Amino acid sequence: MIATRPRPRPFRSAALVCLLVLTPVLGASGCGLSAELDRESNPERTPAPTPSVAVVPPSPTPAPVTSAPSPAPPPAVPGQQAEGCPKSGLRFAADQGDAAMGLRAMGLDVTNCGGKPYKLNGYPAVTVLDGSGDPFPGVKTVQGTDQVSMAPEDPGPRPITLAPGESAHAALYWRMNNTSGVYLRVAPEKGDDTVTVRPPYPLDIGPENVLGTTAWQPSQAR
Repeated sequence: MIATRPRPRPFRSAALVCLLVLTPVLGASGCGLSAELDRESNPERTPAPTPSVAVVPPSPTPAPVTSAPSPAPPPAVPGQQAEGCPKSGLRFAADQGDAAMGLRAMGLDVTNCGGKPYKLNGYPAVTVLDGSGDPFPGVKTVQGTDQVSMAPEDPGPRPITLAPGESAHAALYWRMNNTSGVYLRVAPEKGDDTVTVRPPYPLDIGPENVLGTTAWQPSQAR
């Protein structure tokens, strides 16, 4: 009779299956375990702070852009000469003037723009005004040029009759100073109606000075 050996129990296979089943579980929990071991070995360690998100304050609302106020227009100077031919029939004009060695000169012309002859015999009446239309109180206007150093000789008055379209000329002389006049208030002669004209350039005559005037002369006789 042949004896039979008992079949061994397959414990190794079962152990191997168990090991294969447990391995993924351990591997999956390895990260958590490592962290836990780290905490146990160094309980005083504090976790790294979570980086905070910087809060950017909102940009301030820009102020509304306002344009600079427009400069106020210059004050109106009363009595300025109107366009065209004034009711008086006379129109005045100042030229660009001249300068040499501190002496200033400016021509003043009057034209008969009306329909009738106009008679002149004497000197123009002239007052220097500032930018607001106020006279320089320290500027004195005189007939002739004797009181203005280095000014040419005044030819003196003579009777003139201006036919329509004709002109007469006078010259203004002064010494240079540091305050400028802007307007001239003029009349054919003292006592006549005045108008205000603006020369092409200011008169550096103020605040105190003497303005000498020559007598009216026919324009063609200059």
